[in-house]
Amino acid sequence: TTSPISTQTAEARNPGDVVLEVSDLSVAFPTEEGVVRAVSNLSYQARLGRTLAIVGESGSGKSVSSMAVLGLHNPKRTQITGSIKLDGLELVGAPAATFQKIRSTKAAMVFQDPQSSLHPFHKVGKQIAEAYRAHHQVSNQVAQKRAVEMLDLVGIPNPRRRASQYPHEFSGGMRQRAMIALGLVNNPKLLIADEPTTALDVTVQAQILDLVNDLPKEFGSAVI
Repeated sequence: TTSPISTQTAEARNPGDVVLEVSDLSVAFPTEEGVVRAVSNLSYQARLGRTLAIVGESGSGKSVSSMAVLGLHNPKRTQITGSIKLDGLELVGAPAATFQKIRSTKAAMVFQDPQSSLHPFHKVGKQIAEAYRAHHQVSNQVAQKRAVEMLDLVGIPNPRRRASQYPHEFSGGMRQRAMIALGLVNNPKLLIADEPTTALDVTVQAQILDLVNDLPKEFGSAVI
């Protein structure tokens, strides 16, 4: 079946269009022992309906470069040069308000450890619903319905019941699926998955990778 989200995005998004263009990006962190150059002269493009894989050993700057796209580094402690254009908007040097506006709506990120990314004291459905209400003027009932739909879309069984549970009641694979649902709830054009299978066993890893592989086709978004 075709999801309501993919139907909406098919009209507005053209597969192959560049949504993110990173040019000559460098990220450095000044320290007492000198400047740590985490990323040097990185350039790439992410296109709608496609997946871009960034591969490198631990410490090579994969997460650092992805966090720069969403403005997640402390600007007082980070030196960022080059260009990051998301949907034509230059983000290098952009104010915090710009990043607050684009996060979740234009770009979202799924981190390695869903256990630390989901709030332990709030139900999963509530967290997804609040992320949706932050950018849409809808009732709590509408937002909760949206949360259940998203949990269903990412393959969580009994999504209505699961929406009323807490993160510790989810398995590791289900928590990561919930994080993907949280990232996609506002239908962003770009989803960055930062090693989303690191903490999972191999069988669940394969399931999450299959899900991530389907996202560009189902949502018309670009995936890194």
